[in-house]
Amino acid sequence: MVTLKEVAKRAGVSIATVSNVLHGSVPVSEERRKRVLKVIHELDYHPNLIARSLKSKHSRMIGLVIPDICNPFFPQLARGAEDAAWECGYSLVIFNTDDQVDRELQALNTLRSRRIDGVLLVTCAGGGASEGAKKMADAEIPIVALDRKLAGFDCDSVLVDNRAGARECVRSMIQAGHKRIAIICGPSSIHNARERLQGYKDALRAADLKEDPALIRYGDYRHESGYRCALELLKRERAPDAIFASNGTMGQGLLEAIAEVGALLPGKFAIGSFDDVRYTASVKLPIFSVSQPVYQIGYAGSKLLIRRLEGEAKDEKPIHLKLPTVFKGPKLQSSSKMPAKAT
Repeated sequence: MVTLKEVAKRAGVSIATVSNVLHGSVPVSEERRKRVLKVIHELDYHPNLIARSLKSKHSRMIGLVIPDICNPFFPQLARGAEDAAWECGYSLVIFNTDDQVDRELQALNTLRSRRIDGVLLVTCAGGGASEGAKKMADAEIPIVALDRKLAGFDCDSVLVDNRAGARECVRSMIQAGHKRIAIICGPSSIHNARERLQGYKDALRAADLKEDPALIRYGDYRHESGYRCALELLKRERAPDAIFASNGTMGQGLLEAIAEVGALLPGKFAIGSFDDVRYTASVKLPIFSVSQPVYQIGYAGSKLLIRRLEGEAKDEKPIHLKLPTVFKGPKLQSSSKMPAKAT
């Protein structure tokens, strides 16, 4: 590996001059700067960032820990976080926990041992993040929770107004004439799943509709659970006339189940989803949805974390940002019956 000393020797300058060119800490004449940069390019020199971080105690890197890279929600969130980090001169490294507590703790421990500057964390359903988060705090590594609050540990966060978003969507479904609205919830251990369920209940209560426990199912925010829960609801003797899925991935599972049962659906049926769902041509039904500012969650979280790292956010208490959601009315106003069972 090419060293700083070799660059200085080839360029005919001191090591300090090369360092000043790289860091811009002390002005260097234009002629020397160009000569040093030419040699850096010729020798393909790359600074030893590990050694630099040990000296400065800053790596200019932040970590992002997410539970499911296959969920379309999280790549959008990661893009926002990376763009904000890049703008501020930081790099982003991503860990996928597959919604497993052990993997989440391992990711946090790895980031801590690698001297990461700070962490953006979307905690997994198991709720084991508080242990790792406390160790981060002990090591003076700031954490910003994204999308989901951490159980048992208060830190900076960027969330959306889950309760209001779910309430507005279900209320609109009721106003469209649907009275037996079922819900496919996320895991009860996750804060935003509980909030969305509460928003659903708020809408029923405001419309004087009785809450029916038989119309409440719990999934895990993944496609298969949305499909399974939807089939259970649709095959009931007294099926619902609408189903609200608590996230887009379960919403896709709901669409698959609807395509399968086909003509078994009631004459007037609607779909609701917290998150946008990819429209399926064979499902000709109204789709009510709650759109989240996914990119902004990641972007705002990264900016907040960097403000902490740069000393610009001096609040001693955690800062909690809550972003609004946007309700989208039915994509298809037709209430036609479904075609026969899809093949």
